[in-house]
Amino acid sequence: MPAPDSLSRRDAIALLGLGALGARMLPRILTRASWAAPASAGVTPFALTDVRLLDGPFRDAQERDARYLLALDADRMLHNFRVNAGLPPKAPVYGGWESEEPWVGIRCHGHTLGHYLGAVAMMYASTGDRRFAERATYIVSELRACQQARGDGLVCAFPDGAKPLEDAVAGRRFAGVPWYTMHKIFAGLRDAHVHAATPDALPALVALAEWTWNATRDMSDDAMQRMLDTEHGGMTEVLADVSALAHEPKYLALARRFAHHKVLDPLAEGRDVLDGLHSNTQIPKFVGYQRVRELSGDAAYGAAARHFWETVTQRRSYATGGNGDGEHFFPVTEFARRLGSAKTMETCCTHNMLRLTRALFTAAPSSAVTDYYERALYNGILASQDPDSGMMTYFQATRPGYVRLYHTPEESFWCCTGTGMENHAKYGDSIYFRGDDALYVNLFVPSTVAWRARGVTVTQTTRFPETDATRLAVAAVRPARWTLMLRRPAWCAGMTVAVNGRRVRASPDAAGYLAVARTWREGDVVDVRLPMTLRAEPLPNAPDLVAFAYGPIVLAGALGTAGVTPSAQIIKNERESGNMLNAAVEIPALAGTAADVVRATRRVSDAPLAFETAGVGRPRDVRLVPYHRVAHERYNLYWKVQPT
Repeated sequence: MPAPDSLSRRDAIALLGLGALGARMLPRILTRASWAAPASAGVTPFALTDVRLLDGPFRDAQERDARYLLALDADRMLHNFRVNAGLPPKAPVYGGWESEEPWVGIRCHGHTLGHYLGAVAMMYASTGDRRFAERATYIVSELRACQQARGDGLVCAFPDGAKPLEDAVAGRRFAGVPWYTMHKIFAGLRDAHVHAATPDALPALVALAEWTWNATRDMSDDAMQRMLDTEHGGMTEVLADVSALAHEPKYLALARRFAHHKVLDPLAEGRDVLDGLHSNTQIPKFVGYQRVRELSGDAAYGAAARHFWETVTQRRSYATGGNGDGEHFFPVTEFARRLGSAKTMETCCTHNMLRLTRALFTAAPSSAVTDYYERALYNGILASQDPDSGMMTYFQATRPGYVRLYHTPEESFWCCTGTGMENHAKYGDSIYFRGDDALYVNLFVPSTVAWRARGVTVTQTTRFPETDATRLAVAAVRPARWTLMLRRPAWCAGMTVAVNGRRVRASPDAAGYLAVARTWREGDVVDVRLPMTLRAEPLPNAPDLVAFAYGPIVLAGALGTAGVTPSAQIIKNERESGNMLNAAVEIPALAGTAADVVRATRRVSDAPLAFETAGVGRPRDVRLVPYHRVAHERYNLYWKVQPT
């Protein structure tokens, strides 16, 4: 990232994530001596308003999510906020986690509103549909009214008001996960400001941060660390964001106080201490530590975030990019024993790993980092949505022969319901990035991107991954020289590039990008071929259990619909995963080495990306299809290979 005195106005707004109000604050921000720029050069994400999805599976998922968001009633989510502020509610509260304790002692009342506010703001930015901007404006105005009625800046929906927060700060035993829940409200207000320029979102956000500052400023460091032993979401990240948006250094100091040194310090030293820890408690912490690194230059925070990411993606993840069992990390020697669980791969964990991956990529572009992002996006996030109802998963089980289970529309409101609302609203946030003179193409998703500072629009047309080709068409106001950076994925068998029909002879750079530098003109066309091959990927520490993948697409065995109906897959209580639909399903083994099985597997023409083994299945051969498309059928991910 360039130093502050070299930032253009638009780049500074994008780097900080500023909305309209923040843009008016920019001259003051750029001249304050306390502004701390990131210590290393990176790239800048495009705003969601600059990217539009075209026809394809991601836009289909976005449209299903949009329908669900519009079907929900904001006043029902605001019920407890108004009650706590002494205002009469306008509608009855929703069920599930919004009015019940999801399990003994855990209260998350109000978390869904934060997710929902962020989702409608991002959906507005992604589509331009003003109905979502109107939702965001209404919710923020209601939250602002609650703050004003209370008079102290706090806004919350706990059934006992501020007591859980007050108890936590006082060092008393407290109910639930109050800071985890507050993080969702912080994040929703931030996203409303950043993505939709929602009036009053930034003042409401700053007022909430000020309440937090006042509430915690007299806590000793030891008391703070004891409080952080309980799940607290991404408080470090959002407070760092408030510091940047409001340009108030004390909130960055507060963000650092919310850093949990029990995990920050060992990970910064390169030590893996994750066994037995709750996965989605940890991941948002490290998203925050990377944000602190960006704003302060503190290398220890960045080292912790990078080592955590490497540990999880390289040692602790399944083929789909998901992790964990029963929401927890487990010893890496136990993958085979955990495979039969119906509570592996919590969707929230994948959501937050993608957020961390994006932050690391922005700081230091790398095709290897994006390889994980692409894998988890297709096989974790795209797979998490029911293509019929638009509802989302909590766990995505590795149990052989199991099915996906989805939340109810109004009686669940799990954490993964909330992150699910966001996931499908922001698919455009990591397809493209930009440097000073470069446009990075990271994902092969049908879409357009407007590089407004250059007067350039690029349209990507593709049926990837059904086909191995994508086309990029350039529309330019005037000829200009810049570099097109094309990611070469690790799975690619030999990428080729042609500009206006002529082959470009170049090799990927150290970061894994093929650079095409030229003077670009209106009508230039770039054709990219990305050959894919079938491969086997062993389960960590269990080489006799393998999953199959084609390019970035993980393949699952389609095992039929015995006992499965769409209505039976919609459940209220995520804790019941594995307690239903447990019909006995025979899982074939595969004869030969993994390489033998790959050679004996052929693509078939009756469905996109479908494969069948031939003569190696015991007692029968298997049909393999994209995991993200197995929505209403029993499936299997990992297969026992038995060398003959």
